Amino acid sequence: MNKKLIVASALAFLWIAGVCQAGQVPHAVGGFVLNRDIAEFKNFVIMETALPIRHMENIEVVETQPIAGIKSGLIAFATCAAPGHIVRIKLKYTDASKKFFEKLLKRIKNKYGEPDEYRGDAFHILIAWKWSFVDNDGQRISLSLQHNSMDSEEKKGNAIKLTMTSLIEKDRQCYLKKALDRREILRQREWKVVNPGLSSWDLYVPR
Repeated sequence: MNKKLIVASALAFLWIAGVCQAGQVPHAVGGFVLNRDIAEFKNFVIMETALPIRHMENIEVVETQPIAGIKSGLIAFATCAAPGHIVRIKLKYTDASKKFFEKLLKRIKNKYGEPDEYRGDAFHILIAWKWSFVDNDGQRISLSLQHNSMDSEEKKGNAIKLTMTSLIEKDRQCYLKKALDRREILRQREWKVVNPGLSSWDLYVPR
């Protein structure tokens, strides 16, 4: 066995060991469980708030009812491949402090290992870490934890997001195949380019 192959094998072993370190894949947070029917959690959400996500109309989101320790939450569920099944859990914690974030981050690292990716900014105004998993059923799941120290595009505080990305993609393909939404059909039509009667710079520059 040549040196390059030995090194590659060693790196592969370390990667597998890192993935297996946690010994499990997260499926639940805040009392909600991925791939379970949203109807099972009707006492914890406000179903009347259900709305489709823009540009992802096959996925709908509902707001959570007041939950101890949770300031707010949005639970997303599929409507086509697995109607009603939860595909994403996004929660904002009541405790918005950096101290709480660091304690929670430490606990998650102890359970699932080091994160796979840093998603925050270079100045650490927004700190965001992401983990990626594949469960025993082959479902791809991502876990994101973030802390925002000041108001910007993201709301201030601590938030966690658990997503079954493979089920979102499967539901999207189902949605497109069945053409459930007339708006999607309209978007795919060959539209004629319209002319508003303005020269290029008059069109581009706000007036």
